[in-house]
Amino acid sequence: MTSYAAVIGPGDDDDSELLTLAEQVGRGLAEHGLIIVTGGLHGVMAAACRGASSVGGMTVGLLPGDDRAAGNQWLSVALPTGLGELRNGLVVRAADVIVAVGGSWGTLSEIALAVRTGTPVVALRPWSMTGVGAAPSPVVEAESAADAVAHAVTMITI
Repeated sequence: MTSYAAVIGPGDDDDSELLTLAEQVGRGLAEHGLIIVTGGLHGVMAAACRGASSVGGMTVGLLPGDDRAAGNQWLSVALPTGLGELRNGLVVRAADVIVAVGGSWGTLSEIALAVRTGTPVVALRPWSMTGVGAAPSPVVEAESAADAVAHAVTMITI
């Protein structure tokens, strides 16, 4: 059975280093045979899809609106949900592991949903989460794109 990895992160295109990392993560996960799930738009989502498609990987975008054409050009499958930001829950529930590249409010909501549902999370260049809650963070922080891929692949339990 094929496993799914959601790559989440900011939708803006203003951090080229972050986008490079997201592309490397997408490529690495696809090279391990994982299907990539994203929110389907720009920024980290597009970069991860670009990386995965560069090695023949399958990419799925769960789009916030009703227009399939709004998805990035590297999507194999574009699914308009009409749910706006509520589609973040679908992204999380569709994945066996989450790789968060960078941070934004939407990314933080997806990490929270993943933690609540027991979906493993790997964070690469995350927002600081120290002091959040009394328990140790269930989020594994990665040092590089290759490290994020290695963590994600080993965390899948199906």
